Amino acid sequence: MRRVLLVLVLAIALVAGVLLIRSALFRSRQVPVQAAAPMAVDAAGAAGRLAGAIPFRTISYQDAAQFPSEEFEKCRQYLAESFPKVHAALKREIINGHSLLYTWAGSDPSLAPVLLLAHYDVVPVDPGSESKWTHPPFAGEVADGFVWGRGTSDFKCGVVGLLETCETLLSAGFQPRRTVLLAFGHDEELGGVRGARAVAKTLKERGIKAQFALDEGSAVTRGILPGVTKPVGIICTSEKGYVSLGLSVDGPGGHSSSPPRESNIGILARAINRLEDHQMPARLDGPVRQMLEYAGPEMSFPLRVVMANLWALSPVVKWQLSKIPTANAALRTTTAPTIIQAGSKDNVLPTHASAVVNFRIMPEDSVASVLEHAKRVVADPRVTIAPLSPEEAREAAPVSQVDSPAYNLIAASVREVMPEVAIVPGLTLGGTDARNYTDVAENCYRLQPMVFTLDDLARIHSTDERVSVENYLRAIQIYGRVIQNACK
Repeated sequence: MRRVLLVLVLAIALVAGVLLIRSALFRSRQVPVQAAAPMAVDAAGAAGRLAGAIPFRTISYQDAAQFPSEEFEKCRQYLAESFPKVHAALKREIINGHSLLYTWAGSDPSLAPVLLLAHYDVVPVDPGSESKWTHPPFAGEVADGFVWGRGTSDFKCGVVGLLETCETLLSAGFQPRRTVLLAFGHDEELGGVRGARAVAKTLKERGIKAQFALDEGSAVTRGILPGVTKPVGIICTSEKGYVSLGLSVDGPGGHSSSPPRESNIGILARAINRLEDHQMPARLDGPVRQMLEYAGPEMSFPLRVVMANLWALSPVVKWQLSKIPTANAALRTTTAPTIIQAGSKDNVLPTHASAVVNFRIMPEDSVASVLEHAKRVVADPRVTIAPLSPEEAREAAPVSQVDSPAYNLIAASVREVMPEVAIVPGLTLGGTDARNYTDVAENCYRLQPMVFTLDDLARIHSTDERVSVENYLRAIQIYGRVIQNACK
């Protein structure tokens, strides 16, 4: 017995030693930089120009008949008037009616261009919520150190910010060696089908292959990653796919006074329940694992030990993260019932019941594997399962490289403006225009170069959307460093 205990103690000591040694060797992966001299930006003027773009109600409505064509036209005219040097020096094209493509020709045409993305459509304001805004959603007011209004953070700040950056660089006499492309979609909030997709098609037809594309998708965050006290900038290397499955049950109806043992609604409800009870598996692979490996060295003890030893402790990490909805969404293809329809009268058993279950797909999964999973889990021939709108389904975006010069360039650009920031890879849970450009860029990255807190994130697509003037000016500086570094 004593020998067994001795062996057990030695084994524990050995494992602990391995864990601690790996932790000691767990070095920071941050790109070393020196702070860059800031560009001379007119702060009040820049904030005012962003505010001036907000009153144009460039809203993406689900109903195409509501498309506000005149508002987009007025916004484009405003941009042309607000940034005269850009519109004199860069070639501007209007693609498919409303999306914009600017070309700033580089002095060395042999270099692959860089592609900087944004969109100037916005989501609607919930009817009846206007009175809850501190400042009217389309007033475009600058107050208390913020620019207020719909689109200030998603994502007119990107469109106007990039134009402000280029205007500032032109005023300083900057000439890029590498061609700089600016692509601004007009329907990103609807998937970019008519906007970004058309711009990408145009670029592909011209044989253009960018060194990299940079779009929104994540941000510099504070207080979101546990154990990390410094700000963390998340450069997302992929984004989830999307498919909604329609579930339907058809069978005899009848009077509610004599119901069958299993009603159509009951059959459908059990199918939904099975899908929720048997989620697709959690994984620590791809961008999510890379995030933890890059963030780990910046964490405090004992989380640093855990992240240094994912080879042994990943089951524990998955178990803990699965308890947090946002973290769980980064680990697996998510299952979300969103619509259920059945019945028309309280005493009539419906002959038809249907539901919609939405899945956001991890890079390791696919539309086909989601459909196969749903059919296997439901395992009921009475339930018909099929993609609701096959044309809207999409696979997860290809995973871009984290060991590429382009990733390091973006990371360095952020840290030159904010040296205190740790840069990590990540996964965008929603959708961006970047997914439409994978054929015309070597790598597609997603980072909105602003600092977002949980409060800031809650305002996106919601009441009191705003961006601080300080945050906006920081974004202009980072965009400037991206362009300057790409053109060295």
